[in-house]
Amino acid sequence: MELIMFILLGISILLIVLSFFQKDPLKELKDEIDQFTIQQVQDLYQIKKKMKVLEEELLVNEVELPKSVYNSEKKEIHDIIKNQVIALSQQGKAIDQIAAQSSLSMEDVYGILRESKERGTRHE
Repeated sequence: MELIMFILLGISILLIVLSFFQKDPLKELKDEIDQFTIQQVQDLYQIKKKMKVLEEELLVNEVELPKSVYNSEKKEIHDIIKNQVIALSQQGKAIDQIAAQSSLSMEDVYGILRESKERGTRHE
């Protein structure tokens, strides 16, 4: 009986010593998860940084864009369309109908009619 106790004690001590030298399989997994998490945080930081720069650029461009877009749209209205707007106005059509038929905004129609009136009064 004593012999069995010494053998079991020896086996238990040997297993305890072996357990200290054995690699922990979960440790590698934990390290991989930690590395992945760190990489994700770094990527997120870089994306936020780039987004902030892009938003600042957009805010700067938004201030300049409406004026230039309005001016370029004004220049793109062809004389044929202007003549069509003037003719429809002389026929007594409403501004919203003229805008719909000529595919222009109401502001553009008002601008064309105002421009036409100014030209008409200058020539007379």
